[in-house]
Amino acid sequence: MNDVTGPWTCPFCPLLCDSFGVDVGPHGALSLAGSDCPRAAAALTRFSDKAAVSSPAVLGRPCDLETAVAKAAALLAASRQPLFGGLGTDAAGARALYTLACATGAICDPAQGSALMQGVRALQDRGGFSTTLAELRTRADLVLCFGGLPAARYPEFFARAGLAKDDARVLVLAEGADGADHFDAASQLAALVEGRPVPCAAAPLRAAAARLQAARYAVLVYETAQLGPHGALVIEMLQRTVATLNRRTRAAALALGGADGAATVNQVFTWLSGLPLRSRAGVHGLEHEPLSFDAVRLCADGAVDLLLWVASFGTEPAPPDGVLPRIVLGHPMLAAAAADVFIPVATPGIGSDGHLFRTDGVVLMPLHAVRADTLPTVADVLRRLSSALGPPQ
Repeated sequence: MNDVTGPWTCPFCPLLCDSFGVDVGPHGALSLAGSDCPRAAAALTRFSDKAAVSSPAVLGRPCDLETAVAKAAALLAASRQPLFGGLGTDAAGARALYTLACATGAICDPAQGSALMQGVRALQDRGGFSTTLAELRTRADLVLCFGGLPAARYPEFFARAGLAKDDARVLVLAEGADGADHFDAASQLAALVEGRPVPCAAAPLRAAAARLQAARYAVLVYETAQLGPHGALVIEMLQRTVATLNRRTRAAALALGGADGAATVNQVFTWLSGLPLRSRAGVHGLEHEPLSFDAVRLCADGAVDLLLWVASFGTEPAPPDGVLPRIVLGHPMLAAAAADVFIPVATPGIGSDGHLFRTDGVVLMPLHAVRADTLPTVADVLRRLSSALGPPQ
């Protein structure tokens, strides 16, 4: 007989939906109960009873945890400039990551760090107005989805927002509408809402501006990962529209992003150091370089000599290909990834308890394990690594 665990907070999407259940099969297989969310359902298929018996490995050879930690510590001690990537962990793992990063002078950049940094840079440069899922649900009379509907990557968004996909309150400005790219569309929309003439503006933009001006509480929703390499400029234009509306009504923005723990790690690093990710605690003190400390750029330029990759939520994002020595703390199915040291870890919300920040950035959601798991948490492994390295020299 199967055992249904619920309510359950799903860790596989930044919405952190907490109204589902998990069906635990007789052989440890997991399936979704109370929802048909394809993202959550697909993620649960990657877990079985085999997860609990996965073992660490050094150069592909199974070993015990102590041996793997000792080898990983030796690699970190020999590194002159380590890079911590992926960063797929919860709040406790993020705290342990920060401690280890300070001890080793590591640069930290999450998977899809460029998308995360777009929002961070826009906030640093111009500030902004944001809202929560609860406020959107209870107060918004217009929800403008900029760049298209978020349902493909965030299947439960409309349910969380208390909206139907064909709700009259939902307005969509799709990517490439009438030939305008994201920045053109956002800048023209900002000008129209301000009441400035924009002769080249297409009819959908004019209609959207009129509806925004008429709304009592408008929310502009966008996905940071879909805004392109210059997304910070697009976000600044969207926030300009919000600021204009706030002179006489109410408006706010809601960014969707920060999956696989990225938003949580960024929050933790910021409150511990005062600086977001793409920072380093080195010989010059704390350094924040949102462009130079891009993991992809660092690897391509040969500016780092070791990669520690953390991916506790699943097989994606997988560590990038390359010749760098690498330590992987990840889902058991990542054991096939080439790594000098591989340590399987528990997934928060599946095999261990934990906490994650929701996409709106103000709610820290508790995660509860749905079954017993013998795997260590990311925080446990990182604390062992810090202890094995000893105090800074």
